[in-house]
Amino acid sequence: MRVLVVGGAGYIGSHTAKLLARSGHEPVVFDNLSAGHRWAVKWGPLAEGDLADTQLLERALRQFKIEAVIHFAAYAKVGESVLDPRKYYWNNVVNSLRLVDAMLEAGVQAIVLSSSAATYGVPTQSPIPEEHLKIPVNPYGESKLVVERMLANYEQAYGLRWMALRYFNAAGADPEGELGEDHDPESHMIPLAIQAALGQRPYVEIYGTDYPTPDGTAIRDYVHVTDLARAHVRALEYLAAGGASTALNLGTGEGHSVREVISAVGLRCEGRVPVREGPRRPGDPPVLVAEVSKAEQVLAWKAEFAGLEAIVGTAWKWHAARKPKPA
Repeated sequence: MRVLVVGGAGYIGSHTAKLLARSGHEPVVFDNLSAGHRWAVKWGPLAEGDLADTQLLERALRQFKIEAVIHFAAYAKVGESVLDPRKYYWNNVVNSLRLVDAMLEAGVQAIVLSSSAATYGVPTQSPIPEEHLKIPVNPYGESKLVVERMLANYEQAYGLRWMALRYFNAAGADPEGELGEDHDPESHMIPLAIQAALGQRPYVEIYGTDYPTPDGTAIRDYVHVTDLARAHVRALEYLAAGGASTALNLGTGEGHSVREVISAVGLRCEGRVPVREGPRRPGDPPVLVAEVSKAEQVLAWKAEFAGLEAIVGTAWKWHAARKPKPA
């Protein structure tokens, strides 16, 4: 398939573009490069543009004869979404509406959405099944849930077919060392801990040490970015084969605490990771772990990079070997 990878110059998008090409598909990256990187577009053409430019978007869909879309182009910082919800609703919701409308105009009928466990809010059970009540506690999670519901409405009215993939904590880097996590500023735990270990920042902050967990720090389900990319390829192929639209969790089904992550990084670098302890952040649940049986049933998918050692190992390789690259 010819696939438009919207946001394909970013972290998860670039890994997915690589795996699409490896799987015999033709990825075309559509990205405004506001957060992505030109150097990360290696496996197909780049159509540089913004989702707000509907004419350019429709032209790209027609010019490249796109058959399906994977949508990664969302802002994804929880704290920022609370401070500036307008930014999140305009980009994550309004621009997603522009995208699916352009798809309908171009006759493209299948989309895989990068969604989030933030749609669940504060869970009342663990692991979290897809059917769990969804009460987001921040505008980021709300924006993702709105788009999921919009896709379901569009399927009913216009026949648009979709898959929403709810990530838990994306982590790791391309095992071959070609791609990795490069955010500015960085906000994810594993790269922050690695940067502290490498002396690139003075410490990594632990937000909350009084959670009702074994070591007092929050527990999260870390899933390798290559596993996420593989799920997107399978989701596209599933829709192409006539599979029913649905939403799926993507995780490992196992949780690791913040202190466990820091210890894993410390073992990898054979040294101490400088830490500063701080208060909890509002809205952070004690535990977020995915129930993943539905993804295995629907897509025959499960995480292959299981355990912190494998995830941290690829991330460490990327950050330790990386040289400055052009924007």
